[in-house]
Amino acid sequence: MTNILFVCMGNICRSPSAEAVMNKFIKKANLQDKIKCDSAGTIAYHEGEPADARMKRHALRRGYRLTSTARKFRDEDFEKFDYIIAMDKNNYKDLHSFDTQGKYKDKISMMTDYASNGYEEVPDPYYGGPERFEHVLDILEDSCAGLLEVIKEKSDD
Repeated sequence: MTNILFVCMGNICRSPSAEAVMNKFIKKANLQDKIKCDSAGTIAYHEGEPADARMKRHALRRGYRLTSTARKFRDEDFEKFDYIIAMDKNNYKDLHSFDTQGKYKDKISMMTDYASNGYEEVPDPYYGGPERFEHVLDILEDSCAGLLEVIKEKSDD
């Protein structure tokens, strides 16, 4: 089983969207019994809340259902997950700071490391208009497609 954790700051926009997009790609590839996804935030401010209503609306238009509940990243996530994927550079730095001994650095990557579109990070759409949410979904679709290919290639080894 391959376990993936998507991480943004509050776990209400980008990371739950990445989880939903990836889950749809996994289902389409019929790999639900081989790959599992979750999402978390680097802060606990939104813990227990559903995803942002605007993000949910934009995702639903593309066929993605955001069903997760926000939670904060926990130390045990380092052990549980094979891929810990940050949405932006700040999330990436935060995850490395949580890994005080540097034991899990090879598990931490940027979402856009798997993208073909050349973006450096997935921008936070929270304070933007509709186009920001759509832009995030574009990046996530591209990145999740690339991530799925990486996982499939590694499982073939």
